[in-house]
Amino acid sequence: MQLTSRNYEADSIEAVQELYHSSGWTDGLPIVPPTPESVKACLEWAMMPPDQLIGIEPVRGLAITAEKLAINAVMAGCLPMHFPVVVTAWTAMMQEPFLAHGATASTGGCAVLVVLNGPIRLELGATGSFNALGNSDRATAVIGRAIRLCLINLMDVRPGVIDRSTLGHPGKFSYCLAEDEEDSDWLPLHAVRGVEREASAVTVMAAGSPRQIMNEWTTKPEEILETFAAEMRANMRHYSIHPGNYAIVIPKQLRDHLRAARWDKKKIADFIHERARIKRGEWREVGKGAVVKDRADKEYAAMESPDQLLVIAAGGPAGGFGAIIPPWLGNKSHAVTLPMGVCIDCEPPKE
Repeated sequence: MQLTSRNYEADSIEAVQELYHSSGWTDGLPIVPPTPESVKACLEWAMMPPDQLIGIEPVRGLAITAEKLAINAVMAGCLPMHFPVVVTAWTAMMQEPFLAHGATASTGGCAVLVVLNGPIRLELGATGSFNALGNSDRATAVIGRAIRLCLINLMDVRPGVIDRSTLGHPGKFSYCLAEDEEDSDWLPLHAVRGVEREASAVTVMAAGSPRQIMNEWTTKPEEILETFAAEMRANMRHYSIHPGNYAIVIPKQLRDHLRAARWDKKKIADFIHERARIKRGEWREVGKGAVVKDRADKEYAAMESPDQLLVIAAGGPAGGFGAIIPPWLGNKSHAVTLPMGVCIDCEPPKE
């Protein structure tokens, strides 16, 4: 296997770190040196030649190859077994509905949320329980970080260069979680979005930072979900009124109440779709009266349909908490779900 990337030599691990930091090749954290052996190990695990084309970034025509992804995956701390997930996530990001350039260049400052489903979670030790949106396990931490390092080094998504984020958010370091399929009788996310349940799959979404909610004072599904809907309405008032993919993360304590009442993901999405909507006139209450004009009574829904809501079962076993994850800018970018190990040209991605 012949690699084509340039080689560098350094006298020590400290020198390696300084080379990468001074060259702008990192996210500010130390990296794992991508030796030829470690890069080849990733490619061999995925059974991919170095020059295999993963996709072409459509705005500037940048070719994304397996070798370049593998280099950055190693830098992020990925083992060879993690690499196929990185490849699948990037394949999904290169699909036109995701709008990779817009999502990564916008002043809005979103990050790429990655959701893992299927057997791959167990193979990698990815947990959807405690600290699901934090540093819950090695796999989700390094896979999420690999996505960001690839953006930096392959698409020049650096602050002040392509990345024009006003604020950004911590998900830009790593934003990856696994769904807790074992402790839920709901259909997992990938199955809801058209992938066979037995398959492993990756979903990517251009996402804002998580907005945590809490409701420990009821067991009624309508009251629990109204808390989620209220936070989505707040996002529409304070950030963007445009409809698009939202994700909600429901940990076990709240999930158990919903399951006891026989609410599945479809019923949850239907309820949220009906409740998460505001009138444009509400913008007057948050300092945006200048754009209300003669449309004060016009109603806006957070999603065009219930299908745009990504319902994710994840989180620790105790605590009446949950989270909504808002979209970058409505339908400018669509979440994309792809099964692992399936040819992208064989069937269209789920939008």
